[in-house]
Amino acid sequence: MKSWAIIAAATVSSAVLWHFGTGLQPLAGLAVLAPIPVLLIAPRVSAGIAFLVGALSRLGGELQLWSYFVDTLEQPAPVTALLLGGTAVAFGAAVVLTRALLVRGRMTLAALALPAVWVVLEYLLAVLGPFGAWWSIAYTQADVLPLIQTAALTGLWGVTFLILLVPATIGVLTAPRATRVQRLRVGGGVAVLLIAVAAFGWSRSVVPQDPDSTRVGLLAVSQPEDYVPVDTPEGRDMIERAAREIERLADHGAQVVVLPEKAWRADEYTLPLLAEPLVELAHRRGIHIIAGLVLTRAGDSVNAAIEYPSGVVYAKHYLIPGLEDELRPGTEWQRVPGTPWALAVCFDLDRPSLVRENVRRGAELLLVPALDFTDDAWLHSRMAVLRGVESGVGVARAPQLGQLVASDDRGRVLGTERTGVTVTRSVVASIPRPVGRTLYARCGDWFAWTSAVLCAVTVAGVVRRRSIS
Repeated sequence: MKSWAIIAAATVSSAVLWHFGTGLQPLAGLAVLAPIPVLLIAPRVSAGIAFLVGALSRLGGELQLWSYFVDTLEQPAPVTALLLGGTAVAFGAAVVLTRALLVRGRMTLAALALPAVWVVLEYLLAVLGPFGAWWSIAYTQADVLPLIQTAALTGLWGVTFLILLVPATIGVLTAPRATRVQRLRVGGGVAVLLIAVAAFGWSRSVVPQDPDSTRVGLLAVSQPEDYVPVDTPEGRDMIERAAREIERLADHGAQVVVLPEKAWRADEYTLPLLAEPLVELAHRRGIHIIAGLVLTRAGDSVNAAIEYPSGVVYAKHYLIPGLEDELRPGTEWQRVPGTPWALAVCFDLDRPSLVRENVRRGAELLLVPALDFTDDAWLHSRMAVLRGVESGVGVARAPQLGQLVASDDRGRVLGTERTGVTVTRSVVASIPRPVGRTLYARCGDWFAWTSAVLCAVTVAGVVRRRSIS
């Protein structure tokens, strides 16, 4: 009875830590602690029990996302069940792999197994799944600036690896079969790595910023819940109110003002009702204005970001499955003429490869109309912040029903404000020019592939010892 009580306590405590340490509004640090109860008992129970404890604890933390996927994002229940259940099973399998290495005395490999397996899983979901790099625990630490600087080298994969390396190391240090030499070797090696990570993160945080900066205004005006046709009284009123707010932001020095995604609806015949006042305002104040709208031309509708006064149109590349099936994805890359500012829209920034490509093409600042779902305001904004750290680019993201966020290439949030359709909110911030392209921007997902190799090595470590025995 006592052993089963300990197993149940480990499962529940781990699930509670996953619940509060991940999800839409995680508490920083808890994701590091969440696997520890499971890893403490894993080498002391059978493989089957270790799997169940790992899978159930992870599933217990993930279930909070069921309503978000099914109700908010309108994803099919079977798809959501596969995503939540499949990742829980994968975590249970990673715990079993770690247990096998611990009981066989392969302590170094045991410390690497869980983080390597989870990085590979996150990478596969990012590349093959419909939601990009959404499913990563790296975002849970987005406000821990020294830690997320690692993304400049490895992408978010390195942050995930470090988050799980700590509890895996604790599992090794407390394993019954670990020798004193093994504990010193693994613990000392990980301690040196963490010190190096902290030093790197601190050094990036204190490097003087480039005095050359862009003054950015982010604006979300109150509006009806549905996208507003520009040729309706509500549409005209919204344009007038937006123009007044843009004037005010220009008075505060804004060089560019970004408005939310899908704020209006227009076609080739009604678009001038929006374009003409914004072009006049942009010329008169010497600023750039980025408007987000659903634009229909020749029978095809796109989720567009249009820059004024040039009229350059960017169509969102990555559309949300189900919610945006009526729209056509874009394929072209767009910059604001005469500037190193690139256009993107909301869900595009869930794809690290899209940001890398923009940086490769010379972008130093991303201007991003967006539309969130209220509950995910913090999480989705911090995904964008981490994209900036990864590739070395400033981010100006203006969502309705979310969080206005201006951030630099170090992940510092320079201005933020919650938005909602019943209120008008704005932010003005100066975003410094990035120092330069990061290692991740140059080399891409090299760390994810390195983790795949480590994953194979850890599996081979189990198979080899089994075959020898």
